Amino acid sequence: MSRNRRADTPAPIDGHRRQVLKGLGLAAFGCPFAGIATARAEAPPAHHMTDAPVANAASAEDRVPFLGRHQAGITTPRPANGMIASFDVIAETPDDLEALFKTLTGRIAFLTGGGVSPDLDPRLPPAGSGILGPVIRPDALTVTVSLGASLFDDRAWLKELKPRRLSRMTRFPNDALDAALCHGDLTLQICANTQDTTIHALRDIIRNTSRHLVLRWKQEGTVPVIVPGPDGVVESARNFLGFRDGSANPDAGDAAAMERVVWVGPERGEPEWALGGSYQLVRIIRNFVERWDRTPLREQERIMGRTKVAGAPLDRPEADEFTVPDYAADAHGRLTPFDAHIRLANPRTPASEENLILRRPFNYSNGVTRSGQLDQGLLFICYQGDLEKGFIAVQRRLDGEPLEEYIKPVGGGYFFTLPGIRDASDHLGSTLIAAVRKTTP
Repeated sequence: MSRNRRADTPAPIDGHRRQVLKGLGLAAFGCPFAGIATARAEAPPAHHMTDAPVANAASAEDRVPFLGRHQAGITTPRPANGMIASFDVIAETPDDLEALFKTLTGRIAFLTGGGVSPDLDPRLPPAGSGILGPVIRPDALTVTVSLGASLFDDRAWLKELKPRRLSRMTRFPNDALDAALCHGDLTLQICANTQDTTIHALRDIIRNTSRHLVLRWKQEGTVPVIVPGPDGVVESARNFLGFRDGSANPDAGDAAAMERVVWVGPERGEPEWALGGSYQLVRIIRNFVERWDRTPLREQERIMGRTKVAGAPLDRPEADEFTVPDYAADAHGRLTPFDAHIRLANPRTPASEENLILRRPFNYSNGVTRSGQLDQGLLFICYQGDLEKGFIAVQRRLDGEPLEEYIKPVGGGYFFTLPGIRDASDHLGSTLIAAVRKTTP
């Protein structure tokens, strides 16, 4: 897989590829068992988003409600396993796209709610992969559906309904984007307590959507299980650089904060169908861990702006990770350098309050590169109501930071996460389909 081809340059055979994929999809076997499972109609409860699951508390019976104003998997507490899978969509008409959305909705409702796989004629392929056995447990599974810019750009009947801030991700100065790991018409963020559950969900969805979806790329990740401290506080999980990741994340249980930071409301000027959705950013960021491990501790801490053991800001090294740095008292950057990661990412000025994002990252480990180095890093996922004011503004401040010597973004993309659904008779994407039918003769 080449690392040299720039992913922000469209491949010249994209149109031909789509026609080939269409043929493959129509020829594939499609399973008829896509009916929507019964699910509770109440909105998901608010949770404070801890940065890791609590030790010994996870259960295969954990169930995250599927129905609600917003999709699950965004403000939902993050479980131990996560995955992003990106697809090309084979849908040339609104009817094709609606059929895809209905099938996705049915499978997600069943998988997240749990149930028994149907018995079929043994002369036919089985109803599922069998990874989880005949009874599917919820296992805190969430499947979050988002759409890429190409889905809108490549279809005349969708172009005018494209979310205002949605675009194809272009490279930043430190990027080495691999075309095979970027973009896509549709992504699924799949999260659960166990890896078997996320893989089972992916294979089930691939099987049942083979007429309309072709897998483009995927990246799996994990976060460590954290034991609560004596005071009941759950510390943030550590990334593969050994630092706590997520100390300054907004509180996902604060509904007012989420309306301000994450969700698309009428004040943002987005198409009406998009209200209740969010912008999803995905970045696959490789960490040069061998180089990092040879860097002095004091230098590591100055690069990050936090102590490595406790995660405290450098101006309060005796404190904990949740202590807010006081940059006004360190106006000359003697304690926390001006180019420290946390100071650039969030300088804590009134203007930077508009740039907050809700982070939901996972660590990944993909084996060994051809040069004999560990291929490890961060599957960075975040959500925001305005992509320009959120991730893009933060990343522009981070361009040129000292941390770039130790990291290299290699994939990902920008996507728009569909609004949720409140009724089991509805389906994901229904507001978009209704808008299409209203604007298409």
